[in-house]
Amino acid sequence: MSVHSISNAIRTLEDLLNGLDQAYWEANSLDRKDFFYDLISALHAELSELNKLSVQDHHLAYESVTEEFRAARPKLSRLRKLVDDFALRSTTAARLENLINQTLVLMGRNSTAP
Repeated sequence: MSVHSISNAIRTLEDLLNGLDQAYWEANSLDRKDFFYDLISALHAELSELNKLSVQDHHLAYESVTEEFRAARPKLSRLRKLVDDFALRSTTAARLENLINQTLVLMGRNSTAP
């Protein structure tokens, strides 16, 4: 199975969704909650479309389906740089950093790029 298969993408995006949801509830300002909510909405849209695919297609290579999720890439990159400021708990920050890196690699971006 490819590292970038649809089934792996679904798992990665669901994990990121859970991490962002945790960070949303830990956020201490409306601006931060709005930031996380925007990313959560984009992930919901992407996962909704991926879940419409047949299970037989889950081995195929993944590429972003929704424009909303593609548009969230810059925000994910920004969050990766500011994760320690945006996530209050260190465990949440570490988890998010790892999940964001996995997601950016999945989306075709090098996780070590600035």
